Amino acid sequence: MTTLAPLPTGAARRVVYLGTPDTAVPPLRALVAAGVDVPLVITRVDKRRGRGSATSPSPVKQAALELGLRVSHQLADATTVGAELGVVVAYGRIIPVAVLAELPMINVHFSLLPRWRGAAPVERALLAGDTTTGVCIMRVEEGLDTGAVFERVEVPIRDSHTLTTLRAELVEASLAPLLRAVTQGCGSGEAQHGEGVHAAKIDVSELRVRWTASAHDIAALARLETAWFSFSGKRIRVLRARAATATDANAAPGRVLRVDRDGVLVACGDGAVLLGEVQPEGKSAMAAAAWANGARLAQSSEPVSLA
Repeated sequence: MTTLAPLPTGAARRVVYLGTPDTAVPPLRALVAAGVDVPLVITRVDKRRGRGSATSPSPVKQAALELGLRVSHQLADATTVGAELGVVVAYGRIIPVAVLAELPMINVHFSLLPRWRGAAPVERALLAGDTTTGVCIMRVEEGLDTGAVFERVEVPIRDSHTLTTLRAELVEASLAPLLRAVTQGCGSGEAQHGEGVHAAKIDVSELRVRWTASAHDIAALARLETAWFSFSGKRIRVLRARAATATDANAAPGRVLRVDRDGVLVACGDGAVLLGEVQPEGKSAMAAAAWANGARLAQSSEPVSLA
């Protein structure tokens, strides 16, 4: 095993920051606001968005440029600016061991390790029905999220949480411990104990609503805000749903049981799901009842099923 570069014994005066999505912007801003010298920000390359050929920067790159920070897309550059520490927040790539041998790094991980190591810890916590998650400030090493934990903060998961709102709370909870680790030192940390649970990246096939599943599982999937089903050849994205009591215990899964101002009641594997908010393909988000009325579900004389 490659020897990792030693962590600073106290405050880190120069820090390289590695991050990409929106969730990685507040920690970067917090470090700069605290007076930490960030000579370099490393992020993923610009992406093409939409149907045109134009590319757009990652949220972290955009924030870094606004802050007047130098930006690179090359991981090897992390070792060229005389930094004492690297801070990783949702960067999206494995850090090569060769880099870790020259520059020690810590990671802001959005779970209570060793549970949910990997790319999608927040999503997996919601899908599993966890009631608590949290943030770990941890050492980056060769293994996937296996390093020592310097500080952890628990965050309860409420029934009302969606992926967006839970992520926002986790990011907010991460700021104080991250700043302590950088400006006061990490300490020795504690090795992770217990069996690790892998948080694999969510595959698009997992996001399709299968009405034969339980009401609990479909409602949990809806909390990711990207679940979908088909109707009349179009994808309908589910933004809000909850388990409910079926009005017809013998209805086939996917059958629309009722449409009213509360939403669209759909039979599933063990009861029903009440759709509260949806987003039809090519349209804005709307109340499920408004979509159903526009699609004439309520007026249909024949039983209607969703695919």
